[in-house]
Amino acid sequence: MGISRMYTGDDGETHIEDLSLDTHPELTSLLAAKGVVFRSQPAGAFSDFHPAPRRQFVITLSGEVEIGLADGTVHRYGPGHVNLAEDVTGKGHTTRVVGDVPRVRATVQLAD
Repeated sequence: MGISRMYTGDDGETHIEDLSLDTHPELTSLLAAKGVVFRSQPAGAFSDFHPAPRRQFVITLSGEVEIGLADGTVHRYGPGHVNLAEDVTGKGHTTRVVGDVPRVRATVQLAD
């Protein structure tokens, strides 16, 4: 399982960092959440640059996704990957469902 965090840097652009439970023990504590929603996107689905609508964990259950950043880098994640989306301001990121199967994800909206 991998955990990453998307955040808005001082430059207004989205950046991604890898997290681990060893280096971020706060992730092992109970976090308050508003709720969870499950969604499916077909293979090939694309969302152009957008910030995250709120702080949330996005957990890929099946399929694969590519997250694109303004600097041209692309990060590919598959089943079991957890993404902490905190890039709620700025230009944001792109998402593309890659491969030939839909991406099913669980989104856990974090409490304010």
